[in-house]
Amino acid sequence: MSNHKFYVTTPIYYPSGRFHIGTAYTTVLADSMKQYHKLKGEEAYMLTGTDEHGQKIEKKAQETGKTPKEYVDEMAKMAKELWAKMEIEYDDFIQTTEERHEKIVQKIFDRFMEQGDIYKGQYEGWYCVPCETFFTETQLVDGKCPDCGREVELMKEESYFFNMKKYTDRLLKYYEEHPDFIKPEYRKNEMINNFIKPGLEDLCVTRTSFDWGIKVLKDPKHVIYVWLDALTNYITALGYLSQDDTLFQKYWPADLQIVGKDIARFHLIYWPIFLMALDLPLPKTILVHNWIMMKDGKMSKSKGNVIYPETLIERYGLDSVRYFLLREMPVSQDGIFSPEAFVERYNFDLCNDLSNLLNRTVSMVNKYFEGNVPSYKGTPNEVDSQLEEYTLSQIEKFDEKWNNYEIANSIQEIWNLIARTNKYIDETMPWALAKEEQTEKLASCMYHLIENLRKIAILIKPFMKDTANNIFRQIGIQEKDMKNWNNLKEYQKIKNTKVIEKGEPIFMRLNVEEEVEFLKKVMNK
Repeated sequence: MSNHKFYVTTPIYYPSGRFHIGTAYTTVLADSMKQYHKLKGEEAYMLTGTDEHGQKIEKKAQETGKTPKEYVDEMAKMAKELWAKMEIEYDDFIQTTEERHEKIVQKIFDRFMEQGDIYKGQYEGWYCVPCETFFTETQLVDGKCPDCGREVELMKEESYFFNMKKYTDRLLKYYEEHPDFIKPEYRKNEMINNFIKPGLEDLCVTRTSFDWGIKVLKDPKHVIYVWLDALTNYITALGYLSQDDTLFQKYWPADLQIVGKDIARFHLIYWPIFLMALDLPLPKTILVHNWIMMKDGKMSKSKGNVIYPETLIERYGLDSVRYFLLREMPVSQDGIFSPEAFVERYNFDLCNDLSNLLNRTVSMVNKYFEGNVPSYKGTPNEVDSQLEEYTLSQIEKFDEKWNNYEIANSIQEIWNLIARTNKYIDETMPWALAKEEQTEKLASCMYHLIENLRKIAILIKPFMKDTANNIFRQIGIQEKDMKNWNNLKEYQKIKNTKVIEKGEPIFMRLNVEEEVEFLKKVMNK
């Protein structure tokens, strides 16, 4: 076991109903990062949860005829059921209505007041309820919320404010001295040019116009406003300022926090400033991803273009959904979901490339060697040596891009390896070697195909666990150590192995017209 400890978080989700595939992307990515580090023998810890206070929750609960607590508990249960279906192995799920969170938020608020970071004043501004955000007149776009485009309300009330200006220079200096803090880098420039340089406004951190929130202990008519409440979950869940802060001491600062671009400002400006005020180290990296869009824009029930992960999982299997989500989301732009793109990825990447490689290989080992994987003998010939060199270089490329959070590009490197291994079959022509009775070359060919499949299974294991295990089973790999990263970069490892008697396709080719029609139909329900 490595001494390295990896802590990854997702944002806590606003519970408004079923999660579509765009929402699921963040959690699949966080889980895959955790599984990758576990594969390397490191301790890894993942946090997710639900953000449960605020005016919009209070209104939503009223609309459904429930108390706010009944409503958020129901939504949290729904989230946990989905994450179970998607095999998300989180270590903790925090609800911000839990006592362990609320008590610490009150302590943090009191500390900020004692330090002079928070002061009382009057706030007047345009407020967007869905975004839980105030805007100035100049920030509005056509009189509406610049983030979501909805109507805003003019509000005036007594509030407490956090003195953001006090920490602005320190934040800019931190940006400069820690180039890996924000990924991708252009998000840092967005924060500086759009929010900090024009003059960072002090942040409203309490409200009095509703009471569904954490009370300020010394002024209970105020409830703590959502971002000071919500953002601190990343440390309250670890036991910060509690009687048992073992997890906090072990895992903080977080190695990676993953957020969508719609909440980038809160995580890249307010969150680091809160941590600075608490004299705590900042997360090592905050990764801001874009959205999965439809061809006609954002997913919306009114547009009839929403697709839910449960629908895809039930029809196509979990691994194909996880693969699509990670493969289709580039670092610097929005990903696009379309029925055509999903079916194409399934048929070409999963069925033609990966499944076909496995099926052909298992069949040939059975045909030529009665299912027994030949041993690795002597120095590889030129063709085999080229394959080995290419394979090891692809592993390095995958590792480098994955660790730089270029997830879609890193997965492409695996599929480049799959394509090269398929090409190797055409180069070596095992059927010709068998006919010519070139037994040694044929044995080396079969060995290299099985070895590359083992390596491919290890590489996809963090995000396609069931598929990886199916590959291991079919090629006869049973030893746990042979399925882990520590044996990934070596050949000459497989010994006394037998493949299954008859290969089973791990992905079956889809009928394009039928499946595209099915997906369009369920999107319009």
